[in-house]
Amino acid sequence: MLDPKKILVPVNGGPVDATVVALASQLAKPAKSRVYAIYVIEVRRTLPLDADMPTERHEADVVLDQVEHTAGELDQEIETEILQARDIGTAIVEEAVEANVDLILMGIPYRRKFGEFDLGRTVPYVLKNAPCEVWVCREALGGRNSTK
Repeated sequence: MLDPKKILVPVNGGPVDATVVALASQLAKPAKSRVYAIYVIEVRRTLPLDADMPTERHEADVVLDQVEHTAGELDQEIETEILQARDIGTAIVEEAVEANVDLILMGIPYRRKFGEFDLGRTVPYVLKNAPCEVWVCREALGGRNSTK
């Protein structure tokens, strides 16, 4: 798919956010597509789903401000939204369905667990359950989180 009409970009403040926003912007330009970035706050099960989480909300605002700045430098309009959910992967897939997106563009850090490269929980869930294409952009080997 080289001309998606709506691109969903989940962001989390990680090192690949700027890369995926730039890539989404480049994909969106020729087709005059919409780019939609979300930040999902994961809410512990001990709290109500709509709990007031000022620290997490502030962090989300900072990340989405940076996303808007990155897109603005590329002359790309971007919609942003903060979501609260029990599980990040589920929230991404549900938002993709609700917003009727054509592409989910996710960035992931190069992370190791027990000495092996690890995708975490979110990416495999989205890859398995998303109703649209999913592109994953991994941080370069030796990136910020490569030793963890």
